[in-house]
Amino acid sequence: MQGKIRQWGIEIGSLPVGTKNCITDVAGVQVGHVTLDEPVNQDGAYACTGVTAILPHGGNLFQQKVTAASYVLNGFGKTTGLVQVNELGVIESPIMLTNTFGVPAVMQGTLRYMLDMNEDIGLTTGTINLVVGECNDSYLNSIRACPVTPEQAIEAIRQASNQTAQEGAIGAGKGMMCFGYKGGIGSSSRIVKIEQSEVSYTVGCMVLSNFGQSSEFIAERYVTSNTQSQSTLSPTDGSIIIVLATDAPLSSRQLKRVLKRCGIGLGRTGSHYSHGSGDIVIGFTTAHSIPHVTDQLVETRTQIREDHPVMNQLFTAAAEATEEAIINSLSQAQTTIGRNGHTVEAYSFKKA
Repeated sequence: MQGKIRQWGIEIGSLPVGTKNCITDVAGVQVGHVTLDEPVNQDGAYACTGVTAILPHGGNLFQQKVTAASYVLNGFGKTTGLVQVNELGVIESPIMLTNTFGVPAVMQGTLRYMLDMNEDIGLTTGTINLVVGECNDSYLNSIRACPVTPEQAIEAIRQASNQTAQEGAIGAGKGMMCFGYKGGIGSSSRIVKIEQSEVSYTVGCMVLSNFGQSSEFIAERYVTSNTQSQSTLSPTDGSIIIVLATDAPLSSRQLKRVLKRCGIGLGRTGSHYSHGSGDIVIGFTTAHSIPHVTDQLVETRTQIREDHPVMNQLFTAAAEATEEAIINSLSQAQTTIGRNGHTVEAYSFKKA
């Protein structure tokens, strides 16, 4: 594994990064992966895929929800749960990532996990809104074999920790491609400091990158090797799921404004949001814990003033962390062989 892009002497943006340069720099956030890399039946099908779980906190997410929002850059995607997220402004389950045809199994597994944790769901209280994002990994993965199971979704949730998350060809990113090279899971973080104050906020990003052709990649931004040949692969338009976490006290509406700036980071790499690309951003803030049950008539929450300079800093953090997470998904990935011997090469970076 090649390592994060900063290990190659390449720095992106101006804001400082967190200790782990990972979405788990946001206190409480946990990430877990299950990776499949094996034959799945006698017909030659091959599983080159997986599941990634992102937990806003380690407690009961249904009972203690978090403020959330989503933003669709381009809607060629099959993500579930976003209608309710945007209507109510909360997330009440793990955010799950997988391949396109793995969505039903991952939803089923996540549902089972949450039902086991909450005996009231569907009986004495309402149902639960599950969020599952996807990208198409069919070049490397025998997607029609549907190798992902509900049990693997449950395992990904149980494996989740607040340690530095693994990146590259791992979990849901095992079979993904980025700019014609090996992509997958990438992460980064930024620290926003308030001038003349000891207050600071963390912004963390995790991506599932599966988009673009090599001719679109703005390689000059990343001091890459002149000897790297262009990929001959011509994937479909592809997709990216961007998950943004922060501890800044934002309303759902403010959070959506921050999520829009993730598109800036995506664009800086060379993407133009292709016709068939599902470019979707899901975000949450851990600043608010919203109880599922309360006898209070009024809720009181704090939020940043709209016209405070820190809002522009948060916008910058979202763009920078997204760009670096995408590049980390490339720099961390390994050359991968999948179904029918299909091979996707890792991109070679050069130290500055």
